Amino acid sequence: MTSIAKNTICLWYDGDAEEAVHRAPGDYPSGKEGDVLTVQFTVLGVACLGLNGGPAFKHSEAFSFQVATENQEETDRYWNAIVSNGGQESECGWCKDKWGLSWQITPIALTKAFTSPDRAAAKRAFEAMMTMGKIDIETIEAAVRG
Repeated sequence: MTSIAKNTICLWYDGDAEEAVHRAPGDYPSGKEGDVLTVQFTVLGVACLGLNGGPAFKHSEAFSFQVATENQEETDRYWNAIVSNGGQESECGWCKDKWGLSWQITPIALTKAFTSPDRAAAKRAFEAMMTMGKIDIETIEAAVRG
């Protein structure tokens, strides 16, 4: 018996979600019986469901995956994996994958800088971040130090 998660993220696709396939048991507004209807995958331990629902809805920045990274190497690895596989860079640690899903590759050092009780240091870190695409931890830490 397959275990079903209590909470699963469901992402809408326009016919191109092809791994871990479940076929439609009948016709539906954007497809027909036998079409790929849903796919299951895991993102950093979180169960996700992709639904081939058609072109009615598009991904937007209103939903994003936020990945907390430990160091620059991990930050670079996630960023490069997303951007170099048909994705695109954005600003302030945000990028999009080839399907248009938004990702925030967020070093823990950045989060700590923003939540510092030293509000001037937090502001400097924030201002440094505002100039970046991919986050550079060394630059954030230098901004915190002033």
